[in-house]
Amino acid sequence: MLGPLASLKVLDFSTLLPGPFASLLLADMGAEVLRIESPTRMDLLRVLPPHDQGVSASHAYLNRNKRSLALDLKQPEALEVIKQLLQDHDIVLEQFRPGVMDRLGLGYEALKAINPKLIYVSITGYGQTGPYKDRAGHDINYLALAGLSSYTGRADSGPVPLGMQVADVAGGSLHGVIGLLAAVIARQQTGQGQHLDVSMTDCAFSLNAMAGAGYLACGVEPGREDQMLNGGSFYDYYRSRDGRWLSVGSLEPVFMQQLCTALGRPELAAQGLSPEPARQQALKEALKVEFEKYDFAELCELFAGVDACVEPVLSLGEAVRHPQLKARELVTEVPRGDGSTQAQMACPLKFSDGLPEPRHVGAGLGEHTDQVLGELGFSVERIEELRRARVVL
Repeated sequence: MLGPLASLKVLDFSTLLPGPFASLLLADMGAEVLRIESPTRMDLLRVLPPHDQGVSASHAYLNRNKRSLALDLKQPEALEVIKQLLQDHDIVLEQFRPGVMDRLGLGYEALKAINPKLIYVSITGYGQTGPYKDRAGHDINYLALAGLSSYTGRADSGPVPLGMQVADVAGGSLHGVIGLLAAVIARQQTGQGQHLDVSMTDCAFSLNAMAGAGYLACGVEPGREDQMLNGGSFYDYYRSRDGRWLSVGSLEPVFMQQLCTALGRPELAAQGLSPEPARQQALKEALKVEFEKYDFAELCELFAGVDACVEPVLSLGEAVRHPQLKARELVTEVPRGDGSTQAQMACPLKFSDGLPEPRHVGAGLGEHTDQVLGELGFSVERIEELRRARVVL
């Protein structure tokens, strides 16, 4: 099975999380992804703990199904290799700061001259323009500048670092894939490629879906715990007697009634339907008292048969074993290359025609150098010359 994106060939110059997660999705859907990695500057993702058999589990997951070519882009011979690859690789994904690829002779205009059909995707913190374009940043900074952190967290303790990287993944990775595929469709109509400028801050800003709309149209500035969905209502997490947590999202009247009835307090339901902040806070306090009367297991059993939008907060280990996630086959076994396999999160996209089976975990640095250069017509002797000159690894 080839997969829906089997016609795409991608040169991936990215490291860390945003670009690799984007190209993971492409590779899982059948695209041929070739990572261009520095033989002298280690990708930090390769050494990020925890490790499985001496290999970073994150690297093995984020770079599965991709080949690795170790190439020193600062050497002139490397540019010649890239030019040859561009004859049939029609997509470039890069994550350097603006101007770096240009200085290497690998900017969009230079590569477009070689292949006019090239789709060139740049994922950066702040974009290719603006006063912050050269500024360093990480996920927490992008969320802060995009306004999301201003109404996330608790009123008395401020914003909290989120457990996953929203700006990196939802901002950079997913928007990068969406834009890339849109450019592919446009190319089918025009025959021309284009440059896609993906700013993680821009994309994080667009995730202010409801709060941003409310501010721009009505001037309502959201704050922590003052909106219906950020802790300003009963919609929140509640602690059990033994210190575990459950999520309560019983927004609709039918769900609110079932929530309160299950807790033995049906009279509370009327408060849940009131928009008045005082009544919402009173309900919240009442629910806290009721939830703390039960242990976590008792609450899970209590709500297992009740359709009230109440679910337990699971650890990752518990989530892996949950019957819903197991039924959706969200964990897969990926070949390591030595005959064994590694358990990884599966591609979450479900196609009626299916997807290819995972081929291998993230490749070793330069694992496919000889193979890729051989496909380009390089002789064994020439590859060894490049290796001695430290152009390749």
